[in-house]
Amino acid sequence: MVKIRLRRMGAKKNPYYRIVVSDSRRARDGRFIEEIGTYDPLAEPAQIKVDAERAKYWLGVGAQPTDTVRALLKKAEAAQKKAETVKPAEAVEEAVGGGVPDAPEQVEG
Repeated sequence: MVKIRLRRMGAKKNPYYRIVVSDSRRARDGRFIEEIGTYDPLAEPAQIKVDAERAKYWLGVGAQPTDTVRALLKKAEAAQKKAETVKPAEAVEEAVGGGVPDAPEQVEG
């Protein structure tokens, strides 16, 4: 069975994980099929980077995520949706009608 799971990297007491697709019979840190993301639990806030397209592909062909990876994928998806819905400040100002006023016209005199 193909699993999507965490592969531990980093030093002692300093974990860093890669999200990988591997055969369930392989060791936790053993050979894997593809790396699809990273997870840094020590960063504040924890950093999750996932190639969403590849994750959807592997889930679509039957790969089973572990419980931890399933939770991380949900958090990454929620963060991505939140980033897409938030407008930059400039776009908000333009929509409201604010922003930088045009330069005043020069009057010949």
